[in-house]
Amino acid sequence: MPWNIPIFLTWMRVLLIPVFTILFFLPKEWLNDHITVNWLAAFIFAAAAITDWFDGFLARRWKQTSDFGAFLDPVADKLMVAVALILLVSLGRTYAIFAMIIIGREITISALREWMAQMGKRGSVAVATIGKFKTAAQMAAILCLLVGLRNFYGFDLIYIGNMLMLIASILTIWSMFYYLKMAWKEFQQ
Repeated sequence: MPWNIPIFLTWMRVLLIPVFTILFFLPKEWLNDHITVNWLAAFIFAAAAITDWFDGFLARRWKQTSDFGAFLDPVADKLMVAVALILLVSLGRTYAIFAMIIIGREITISALREWMAQMGKRGSVAVATIGKFKTAAQMAAILCLLVGLRNFYGFDLIYIGNMLMLIASILTIWSMFYYLKMAWKEFQQ
């Protein structure tokens, strides 16, 4: 397993998942009036989301891409998003159907990519632009829902988060069909 800064950032994202989860459930009485648990959890999630973009950027820029990094990065992303979605559903801040669509798609596409990699056709289901938009909508939605304020400078973050989650769910389905279409071309050959 190669060690470099991009892989270190990916591992940090994985290690932030339990920190994020613990902060999410800390009693509010443990903190002062100016910091709420939701803000701390949202901050940790935001830091993890930023490393998602940053580790890939650095790996490409410094030419430190590796098979292990290509494997670990999407695993870290999917774990982070799945945990956040489950926590949000448990609080009733987002709809379970969104979580089911997103998590179900992630499992399906991960399995498809694994199968295609075994066939030596990994490139046929490489990340597409639509997947990047889906990820951006998911991350923004999760951040809004983690903060969970109904009046944040006049904005209802729960409503905005759920609208972004709806957009992310639509993009999730769309991107799943895109990847399945790409794989189908390989199946026909």
